[in-house]
Amino acid sequence: MEKNLVIKNALSDNRGILSNPDEIINTAVEFQQLLMLYESGIKQITTKFEILEDEFEGKHERNPISTITSRIKEPMSIAEKLQRKGLRVSLDNMITKLYDIAGIRVTCPFISDVYRVMQMLLQQDDIKLIEMKDYIKNPKKSGYRSLHVIVTVGVYFSDQKREIPVEIQIRTIAMDFWASLEHQLHYKKDYTMPSNISEELKACADLIASTDIRMQELAKNIPGFVDYSE
Repeated sequence: MEKNLVIKNALSDNRGILSNPDEIINTAVEFQQLLMLYESGIKQITTKFEILEDEFEGKHERNPISTITSRIKEPMSIAEKLQRKGLRVSLDNMITKLYDIAGIRVTCPFISDVYRVMQMLLQQDDIKLIEMKDYIKNPKKSGYRSLHVIVTVGVYFSDQKREIPVEIQIRTIAMDFWASLEHQLHYKKDYTMPSNISEELKACADLIASTDIRMQELAKNIPGFVDYSE
């Protein structure tokens, strides 16, 4: 299904929020414009990470970045999230009330690399930190671990500059392995996981975390290795 049709369907399903058909059409156009803005924000930050990768390769240094992936939240999900918050589906509410429309995920070999990548990003002049949640040092009850950073990045268009919010998740390869499988087990929104499975998942997360720590201790034998997590 084409993106424009998905957007119109998402908005048509939220007629209780939008007052009339014209408003639905107008907001659909805004939706399309919004997605272009966020795609531009993702390109801007992804390019920054890729430049860092090129730098490490050029210097023949160990690269702290393993993978870079990105996504734009689906239009239906955006509309539903605004609806849950009791807000109109509008361009203004999307930009000012939701910070996770654009998302980037970076995986790293070691825990130290997670913090190094975060520092390298935040020291750039056009990146502004909005919020940081450290689920590595303070894991979620489920056992989930990752460093979440919300930033804004300046994107220049033909007639203006816009500050685009982007959520960045930085985690180790091991943390990403657990999170990916945990997500598979929660693929149905209306599914309540039995407590014994939740407990087993938490135990697996703790085991993976201890392995991450042991691997980092081994990494300290790499010449020039610096622990940025301390």
